[in-house]
This record gives sequence, structure tokens and C-alpha cells, in this order.
Amino acid sequence: MAIQGIRKATWSRKAVGTAVTLAAALCASGAAHSQETFKVGIVSFLSGQAAESFGIPAVNGAKVLVDAFNKGAAPAPYNKTGFGGMKLEAVYVDENGGATKQVQELRNLYDREKVDAVVGYVGSGDCLAVAPVAEEMKKFLILYDCGTPRIFEDGKYNYVFRTASHAAMDNVALARYLKGKDIKVGTFNMINQDYAWGQDSKKDFVWSMEKLYPNAKAGEDQLPKFGAGQYGTEISALMSKQADITHSSLWGGDLQAFILQAGPRGLFKRSQVILSAGDHVLPGLGEKMPDGVILGARGAYGLMAPKSALNDWWWDIYSKANNVYPVQAPYRMVQSLLGLKLAVEKAMAANGGKKPNAEQLAAALRNSEWDSPAGKIRMNLGGGHQATQETAIGRTRYDAAKKMVVLDDIMRFPAECVNPPANMKSEDWIKSGFAGAKGCP
Repeated sequence: MAIQGIRKATWSRKAVGTAVTLAAALCASGAAHSQETFKVGIVSFLSGQAAESFGIPAVNGAKVLVDAFNKGAAPAPYNKTGFGGMKLEAVYVDENGGATKQVQELRNLYDREKVDAVVGYVGSGDCLAVAPVAEEMKKFLILYDCGTPRIFEDGKYNYVFRTASHAAMDNVALARYLKGKDIKVGTFNMINQDYAWGQDSKKDFVWSMEKLYPNAKAGEDQLPKFGAGQYGTEISALMSKQADITHSSLWGGDLQAFILQAGPRGLFKRSQVILSAGDHVLPGLGEKMPDGVILGARGAYGLMAPKSALNDWWWDIYSKANNVYPVQAPYRMVQSLLGLKLAVEKAMAANGGKKPNAEQLAAALRNSEWDSPAGKIRMNLGGGHQATQETAIGRTRYDAAKKMVVLDDIMRFPAECVNPPANMKSEDWIKSGFAGAKGCP
């Protein structure tokens, strides 16, 4: 408001010379640009069972990165201050409360907070609910996590993007790891949450096993509710039916509770447990995490991140700020914000330096690619709205000297090995025997 007042006063003083007037106008214009902000709504679990090991670490990652951006302290090509010179302002919202609540919160972010973009959502149910709303409102939305492939395989969007791979990659990689390590699997049990994420994860794993272990037989199939917390009945069922491996896509507080309850009962000694998204509970569980568990991180994240200068920088600033190393959720958050920053600045370059609107942002992010601490991110599925990336699987071991869980026997899978091609749905691709897969170890 003060800038507009300066402009008005400058142009109304006819006695001032033309050169002085022009200089004042240019100064006012520069001041206006320096004070312009880009406002982002960031949504993740700040309360509830998913907060401690997932939502809060993700938000902590966002805060560290927003601060680095505004100081111009990120490495090239992310070293321009803010977003193209605009100060980055973040509004943090709790994802806890269910899909109906999140739809209203999303509307509030756009209508009341006047955010320029929203980055958020962990729960697959929440993503499925908010994506059509953002599209209807013609507002820019990045889904930084959530796993279900259905969003872009069953829907078509102009304003909605997901800057991380979907869950098919996680379970294909798990099955390929078992095969690559020559692990015998004659029977397998499963425990997955009874909603989109758990159901999709289970199906992808079963279909992958049918191709890689055609003689293996599925046994127990437990589907507890999200947030159940108590798994005595399910653990009893899993232990009553002997199986070579036990598959699970449990995450957050549910996964922590399951491990703490199943460990003392001997499940991890009776069966080879494999977790599709387990890395984020390792710092909290410490020595209570059983050795030898095979797990993924939904990408090459945390202890399995590839060596690079960008990853070294990210690991360092996050660890110093939070006194713990970054795991899956903050890695996914950082790659979304890095992609958003480049998209904003690309759109500004094509728009005379002006803040881009939703259409211009979408055009800049669609089919793009960028480097992240987890490697290359490519928006090459879902019409350029869905990312693919490489992933890794490893095996847990508690290191008493380091006082932390480390990961051994890490196997890496290029994106082209564990993600479907652009012309196929995940289900069809897996059932085809992974048609066109490349670079598999």
C-alpha cells in the first residue's frame, strides 16, 4: 500500500522534472518487486498417529528449506533469493482430521489465506479428496507424498501434480529385491491398512510376486483400519500361519506400534519381514528395531540417498536444525519445494519477471525434471503431472557404536525398472511382467 502511495505522489507533482519523476517511479517499482511475496500452503500431519515420524519431520524440512531459500543460501541452481526474488511465505496446516476437513482447509488456503500454491498431503484418501477440488477451483496444487496410483491413472488434471513416485514402485522394488538377493519365498503373509494406500500396496505386491515368484502362495491377509494402534489379533493370525516372508505397508505410528508389539512376540524371528515404507521409524525406534528387516523408503531417501553435493548440503542443514537425520517425509517435501521453485522461476522468465498464475505455473512444471537430494525427479507420467524416480531397498542392523540403525545390503533400482511407462497403468504393467522395464539389477 505504501508503494502505491509513493507512485501516486510522484506522478502528481508536475513541478518535478521528468528525469526525477522517472527515477522515483523506477525506485518505487523496484521496491514493490522486492516486497512481493509468494505464499505457499504446506499441509502435513502435525497431530495424530502420523505426526511424530512423518508429518512433523516433513514440516521441519519445509521450514529449513524456506529459510535457506529466503537467505539465498541454497546451492545452484536453487541459489536465487526466495522464489525469483520474491520472499517465500509459508502457511502450515494440520492434515489430521479426515478428508472432509482437508477439503475445507484447502478451500480456506486458497480463498482466505490467498496462497499462490499448496504443497501437501500424506494420506492417499486425503489426496483423492483434495485433487478434484483444486482442479475445480483452478488452483495450483502439488501432492508431495501419498501413494495411491489412482490419482493420475484414473483422473486427468491441469493444476494438480505429484512430485514423487507412487506406491507401485515401492512394492515392485521389494519383490525385485527378494529375487535379486535370491531369497526363498514359498509362502507369504501380509498386513496392510484398509484404505487406498494399503489396498493398492497389497495388490501391487501380490501381482509382482505372481510374476517373480509364480509358485509362492499367499497366506494371511490382514487389513486393520488406519490408526488402529493395537495389533494383537493380527499378530496372532500372522504367527499362526507360517510364512517365509511377511509383507507390510504400515507407516507412521501404526508401523511403530506394530513393530513394538510384534517384536517381543517373535514374529520377526519366525518370518522375514519386509516393509515397503519403513525407514522413517528407524530414528525413533533405535535398538528396538529388529535386525534383518528388509525395507524401502519410497525412494532413495535418508540412509539410502545417493552421494551428491546437493544431498550433503540437505543432510547437513536438516540434521543441524533438528538434531536427527532426514528420512522419507522431509526428502519428499524438499524435492517438491525444489521443483516448485524452479517452476516459479521458469514461469517468471517467460512472463517478464511477473509472479506466475496457476496456468503459467502448471505449464512450467509439466514434463519438467530437476535434481534433488534423492536423485533426478522426472515429471513423465500422467501427462507430465506424475513423477518417477529411482529407489533403493536395504536391510536393518543396529550399530551399537553409532547408537543407531544402519542399512546393509542396499540394492538400487533405476526409475525405468520400477515405474510403469507412460502408456500403461500400474496394474496392467505389473500383470504384463513389467513390460519395457530397463536397467534392473
